[in-house]
Amino acid sequence: MRTLVLLALAGLGAQLVDGSLGMAYGVTSTTLMLAMGTNPAAASATVHLAEIGTTLMSGASHWRFGNVDWKVVARIGVPGAVGAFLGATVLSSLSTETAGPLMSLILLGLGVYVLSRFTLRGLPKERLGQPLRKRFLSPLGLVAGFLDATGGGGWGPVGTPALLASGRMEPRKVIGSIDTSEFLVAVSASLGFLVSLGSQGLDWAWVAAFLLGGLIAAPIAAWLVRLVPPRVLGSAVGGVIIATNTRTLLNSDWLAASGAVSTVVYLAIYTLWAAALTYSIREHLKERATPTPTPAPLGDAGEGATGLDERVAARR
Repeated sequence: MRTLVLLALAGLGAQLVDGSLGMAYGVTSTTLMLAMGTNPAAASATVHLAEIGTTLMSGASHWRFGNVDWKVVARIGVPGAVGAFLGATVLSSLSTETAGPLMSLILLGLGVYVLSRFTLRGLPKERLGQPLRKRFLSPLGLVAGFLDATGGGGWGPVGTPALLASGRMEPRKVIGSIDTSEFLVAVSASLGFLVSLGSQGLDWAWVAAFLLGGLIAAPIAAWLVRLVPPRVLGSAVGGVIIATNTRTLLNSDWLAASGAVSTVVYLAIYTLWAAALTYSIREHLKERATPTPTPAPLGDAGEGATGLDERVAARR
């Protein structure tokens, strides 16, 4: 019972982060399950089965608040579903000894990406309005869907920053569209795991616990994002993912690192993580303290209403 409560809390926390950033539900949840010693394929299958419900709830919430671009959902979600099914099949065919470190390596890479992306740049908001092309969205969806299934997460960490970096969508619509299209990815990945594995290694009570926590969190994620700056939250989540998956890799047969080596690596990671969080907080406070320039009222600087009226009168 204690395990189920912890899993529900983990699902709640992961969905709060995902609903705020448009990423990290799968990465966070899968990292936790791997740390508990779960089979990699079963861990990813459990998370994706729970995500069917959480992404449906999250997508409905974003749609209600007008945060969804349905053209983007279709153009990125369908290729993403194909990639997720292929990724689930590939992961299911690997042995546990190979899949565990491999998944942790993918998750570690995603963690580094999330940490560096949000620490150094925050949420970019330049270049809005231009349409996103299918030739950009389709390959992006295919790759992100494949990584999501094989790594137990990756749809958000790959898709959200790519769309934000394009500068062609409002951040709220990027997050809403990514969260909504993830429903297709979750369904497809789950089917891939069930076809390849059946119900082997799946604990349906764990699925229900993750699902319950996520369903509770999904409607209130929009409220949370007002309180916790996305830049700081991204740095925090990235550090957790890096630290946890580094531990898995150091203890694996791939590295089998000694205690002394592990201690040095952990100290370096925690020092870097603390520095990243400090920098993110400073930058956020600096941005908040900088006044946003407002347009000059009509008539100022000789170009306002009075000057315009005089020129019109002169032409007449």
